[in-house]
Amino acid sequence: MEAIKTLEERVVDVLKTCFDPEIPVNIYDLGLIYEIKVDEGNDVKVKMTLTSPACPVAETLPPEVEQKIREIPDVNKATVTITFDPPWDKEMMSEEARLELGMW
Repeated sequence: MEAIKTLEERVVDVLKTCFDPEIPVNIYDLGLIYEIKVDEGNDVKVKMTLTSPACPVAETLPPEVEQKIREIPDVNKATVTITFDPPWDKEMMSEEARLELGMW
């Protein structure tokens, strides 16, 4: 029997379905997600970054992420904030992402 996932784990699962269209790796494994907070009222706050301030999806990706999180059963509210501190770099990627992109 599969263990019941926490809301935070379900948020991570959804984040793994979001992609920067220029890079064939999800935003979670790319290391673009800096923080996930779920409060007692099931409001979800995600702090994320983009690969660069001039990223072409800067206007569309955060609202897409917010919408996908909002669609998770039990989520009351979802808020995504963008930060560039610290700036993203390829060292933040998961091992899986680096393998996928041939960055060893």
